[in-house]
Order: sequence, then C-alpha cells, then structure tokens
Amino acid sequence: MRTALHAEWTKIRTVTSPLWLLLGMIAATVALSAGATSVVTCASAGCGDMTKLSLIGVQLGQALVAILAVLVIAGEYGTGMIRTTLAATPHRATVLAAKAVTLTGIVAAAGTVAVVGSLVAGRLLLPGHAFTTTRGHPALSLTDGPTLRAALGSILYLTLIALLSLGVATIVRDSATSIGIVLGLLYLVPILSQVIGNPHWQRLLQRIGPMSAGLAIQATTDIRSLPIGPWAGLGVTAGWAAAALLAGGLLLRTRDT
Repeated sequence: MRTALHAEWTKIRTVTSPLWLLLGMIAATVALSAGATSVVTCASAGCGDMTKLSLIGVQLGQALVAILAVLVIAGEYGTGMIRTTLAATPHRATVLAAKAVTLTGIVAAAGTVAVVGSLVAGRLLLPGHAFTTTRGHPALSLTDGPTLRAALGSILYLTLIALLSLGVATIVRDSATSIGIVLGLLYLVPILSQVIGNPHWQRLLQRIGPMSAGLAIQATTDIRSLPIGPWAGLGVTAGWAAAALLAGGLLLRTRDT
C-alpha cells in the first residue's frame, strides 16, 4: 500500500492538470461566494442564512473536484497507462484504495482553503450589506458551532464528491462520459425537484440527490424545515460515494483492462 500511495502521489504532483484544477476549484469557490455576499442586502432581522450564503461557491467548485477525480483513473484508461499501473501493483483493490486515499488528501486540503476563504469573504463583505449584530447577524466565526459544522461539512462534502466521481469513472472508464454522469447527478436532480409539481416527489428528490442532500450540511438556520437533516444529508452523499466505489472496485477486479 505504501508503494501504491507513493506512485499515486507521484503521478498527481508531476502532472500540471491536477494542480490547475485544484487552484481553479479554490478560485471558483471563493469568487462565487464573494460575488454572492457582495450583492445581497439584509433589509431586516432574520433575512437569511449567512453561513450558507457564504459557502454557496461550493456548488461551483465541486464541478472541478469531480473533473479532477474522474481524470485520476479515467485518464489512465484513455492513455493506456492503466496497464502499467496494474502491472506494477497487481492487487487492483490496492490501486483503487491508493487513488482514493491520495485524492481524499489533496481535495480535503484544497477544500479547506476554499471553504475558509469563502467564510473570510463573507465575514468581510456581509457587514457592509446590513448583516450586522444589531439586526441579529453577528460576524461569521468558526467559534460558532453551526458555522464550524457547516465549514467542516462542506470540506467533507467535497471529498465525498471526489470519491463518488472516482467510483463512477472506475465503472465507466471514459473521461467525458464519467464527467457527464457525475455532473448530471449533481445538478440535474435539484433542477428536476423544482420542475416536478408534486410536493411529495420534490421532497423525495431533495432527500436522495447527492448534492441537494449533502449541502444540507451548510444550513445553520431553520434546520427543522429542511427536507433532510444536515448530517443525514451528508450521509446520503456518503452512501452514493460508497456505492460507486464498491461497484467500481468490483468491476476493476473482474474486467480486463
């Protein structure tokens, strides 16, 4: 396992695309969050969830995380390098585990920078738009329990999206198709939940979608009105990731390269 981890880390750090994707994820996340917090205005007390608003950039940053995770294995299938990888490490479960561990580490590190940067932007920008203590909105702080939970949960959410994408790419073995499937799961399910007029089906889709359920972890107000609780929602996303990795691992062991 140590050799496999070293090999995967070497692959990632010696190719430029993972670095650019991670930097792009950080920039996109912070930029969208800063943009959202710079245009909203609080007219009265109780006018929104500041923490969730400040972390809205995660909805965009996750797309770059998904692309990175897909390329980690589907890129090897595209170039044929997967044969060299499996020849060097014949135990295929070890290969997938090493990719998952390495991916988790780099996405968690980059996600931490992105989430903290988004919260700093919110802390600096929101008070200038009437989100003040006198209106019931104290400055964002990680010493606040719900805000800390939302921040840590957002980092975990990004790592789970990476693992989900890795699993899908292992199953499909094609970069473009895998990216399309993952982005479809993330963004189309919330759209469908808004299009469907039946409240029961709307709530069901919001509870089972990997994005709509997982991002419930960012909510710090009106928790009881959510279709699913914060940690339960993150558990749904974890279930998607686990199922994709399990299916991918089984197929990796049984199929030819």
